[in-house]
Amino acid sequence: MIDLSTVVAGPAATRYLADFGADVIKVERPGGDGVRNMGWRDPGDGTTLWWKLVNRNKRCVVLDLKVDRDRDVLLGLVDGAHVLVENFRPGTLERLGLGPDVLHERNPRLVITRVSGFGQDGPYAQRPGFASIAEAMSGYVALSGEPDGQPLLPPVALTDEVTGLAAALVTMVALHSGVGQVVDVNLLESISQIMGPLLSAFLLTGYEQPRLGAGIPYTVPRGTYRSADGVWLAISTSSESVAARVMELIGVGDDRRFESFAGRVEHREELDALVASWVGERSADEVLDAFDRAEAAAAPVLGVGQLSADAQVVARGMVSELDGVPMQGLLARLSATPGALRWAGRELDADGPEIRADGWG
Repeated sequence: MIDLSTVVAGPAATRYLADFGADVIKVERPGGDGVRNMGWRDPGDGTTLWWKLVNRNKRCVVLDLKVDRDRDVLLGLVDGAHVLVENFRPGTLERLGLGPDVLHERNPRLVITRVSGFGQDGPYAQRPGFASIAEAMSGYVALSGEPDGQPLLPPVALTDEVTGLAAALVTMVALHSGVGQVVDVNLLESISQIMGPLLSAFLLTGYEQPRLGAGIPYTVPRGTYRSADGVWLAISTSSESVAARVMELIGVGDDRRFESFAGRVEHREELDALVASWVGERSADEVLDAFDRAEAAAAPVLGVGQLSADAQVVARGMVSELDGVPMQGLLARLSATPGALRWAGRELDADGPEIRADGWG
């Protein structure tokens, strides 16, 4: 697999595939991928943690695709590759003389996954692809924030990560087909998939979901509530049976206003206030123990430091150490063909001499 992509969305896709055994050659321009200079750095060697995570398990080579000699090296790699992933602005690959027609002439079975902001065609195709722009346009940001506050962008690289997962999935679907083809995946359409039926609801009924803070329109109570000892807890009642048990727990099981989804939604403010008061009179441990005994959904709001020490996370080995850097482990467990973490993102051109001399080796 050849990875020509940069920053997060494309490299995330190839990282997932590399984790489960794909031999990925990461091709960087002279000077390296921009993610080598983005975000927090490993105190040990100064390399950014983004680089070490999203480019783990890959071999690295520097090629200047504007130079004939290096372009020939890439075409030699194409001859033996199953997949090529790129996230240049649409048309760039063609201007480099490496369009799908050229690549498929060399290797008819090649899957070419093209990751972009808005897709390979349409009026926005040439716009730069930034996750925050896709999030703003997708409807997601309009829902995020307090009712009377500003719409909020997500505080993590949400769309890049979602698009990485989507690109990995559709690449494997295309590869499984056995047919050489072009896969067109983009940030806007990927993040839009997590919006559920909201698009349908608007087009059929005119409904637009308002900003509700931590709430959602059809499940009440659902939100974050502060305990007597200052701990924030998340509570959700996403099924009728769970909601009934929570109503009993907080002492309003016989209140007819709260006996159905519709009633709880209609009386959202009153019910939220009752839950907040009940939680606020008890310690976090008392609340969590009561919800556990009631078989209802509640959990503490954890920071990443607390998450890393959580008993479930430790038991499952969710955090792995790779070349001295703790990071997320494998995405999933496969019983017959488990993946493996082999090395973190490597030095610039670490495998260049071998790749330029021997191709796939």
